[in-house]
Amino acid sequence: MKIIAISDTHSRHQELELPEADIILHAGDIRKKEKKGVQEIADFIKWFASQKAKHKVFIAGNHDLFLEKEENFFRGILPEGVHYLNDESITIEGIKIWGSPVTPWFHEWAFNRYRGANIKQHWDKIPDDIDILLTHGPAKGILDSVGSEAVGCKDLMEKIKKLNKLKLHCFGHIHVQNGVKKIGDTFFVNASLVDSQYKIINIPYIFNIQNGEYDIET
Repeated sequence: MKIIAISDTHSRHQELELPEADIILHAGDIRKKEKKGVQEIADFIKWFASQKAKHKVFIAGNHDLFLEKEENFFRGILPEGVHYLNDESITIEGIKIWGSPVTPWFHEWAFNRYRGANIKQHWDKIPDDIDILLTHGPAKGILDSVGSEAVGCKDLMEKIKKLNKLKLHCFGHIHVQNGVKKIGDTFFVNASLVDSQYKIINIPYIFNIQNGEYDIET
């Protein structure tokens, strides 16, 4: 099985040419601004559905205010094979994926929650037996640095430590920290495709799964 991981396309998805895969994961920030709302979301969903993968799984990000305000609307226009996750899971060919758009509070963006008990209640919902975790933001200390500050979520990191089956954590949000880090049996991938100027400069990450083992294409 082949999985493609991307994040933070910020309305530049049409610039991408994704290879064929079994699953595409998008870790949020579909949009850049809030001016075009419905049109931008509809355009993204049409593009996402057209990709050469049987299953396309996505979450929202802090820029996706329209998705937070009008979730029922866009869930109603999702075509077959396109799956949106908001603190929920989906199992695809035996692989259990949990997705959440929540990030620590920052300038009153979409899906913001205050650190501590407010955000922890979201991470407490994550089942212990998931294989893939899809969140918009990083956990504390892993590909989350802005300058000298680690801005990831401490409570998310504490939850991850309890996920004994976790093979892949895909996220974005911190554009300047695009990269992959493997800790134990788990791959952590910041799949942000754009830089701080919202220009696509990175390429998707591709993972292969064989006999339950995950490996990254290089």
